[in-house]
Amino acid sequence: MVDIFKLTIPQLTEDEERTAYVYVPDGEDGKRYPVLYMFDGQNLFYDETASFGKSWGLLKYLEENKTPLIVASVACNFHREDYRLGGRFSEYSPFSFEEPMIGKIKGRGNITMDWLTEEFKPYIDEHYPTLPDREHTFIAGSSMGGLMTLYAILEYNDYFSRGAAVSPAMYFSSEEVKEMIRNAEVRSDTVLYMDYGEKELFDSRGEQIWKEAVHLLHDKRLLLETRIVPNGIHSEVTWEKQVPFIMAVLFYEL
Repeated sequence: MVDIFKLTIPQLTEDEERTAYVYVPDGEDGKRYPVLYMFDGQNLFYDETASFGKSWGLLKYLEENKTPLIVASVACNFHREDYRLGGRFSEYSPFSFEEPMIGKIKGRGNITMDWLTEEFKPYIDEHYPTLPDREHTFIAGSSMGGLMTLYAILEYNDYFSRGAAVSPAMYFSSEEVKEMIRNAEVRSDTVLYMDYGEKELFDSRGEQIWKEAVHLLHDKRLLLETRIVPNGIHSEVTWEKQVPFIMAVLFYEL
């Protein structure tokens, strides 16, 4: 089942309500589960709520495979990417940057992650049958959510042991991303899945950024699984097909 409820994140948008989605498997009484925190909750379970009319189809996958996992997520900020209003780019970026079609974006990813680890995670642990320790706490997302996943695994490593950065949006802040990887202190038991669609490598610079990030991550000695998705595009249509690969990595030897 998916619990759907409203909450606020006053640190980001004052008293404006967000929709939260929490999938809980049908299991035995008293059984507890790992938790996967994800970004862009509106895009995970239902096509009707998805930003572009296509979800990850995650509910179908989890139910059909009887996956022993709680998935907790909150809808993104739908405001214009205006500095005063925040917006998804702002909340889902650790770095400030300039986007040609929008302008300057103030990165507030640290505020988002502080809220997730200090308020949302404790709420989930209190109200659902979780395994709350680091070993059983995962994180995942796509695009800007993929960038946030990489940030969370590197900078909030005391909370998250495993992550899936799907098509991470590294293009706008490539130098900052590489510097973040270089400086990160990551436990050797950290597991990271990171992919990129073949058709997303749209120019030599994009391909070079990907290669450099992967090289730097290998230097961190974490357990890294990377994929270039054949014919993959920057869309839920492709990301849904990667769910089996993601789950295989998240549950590796768990």
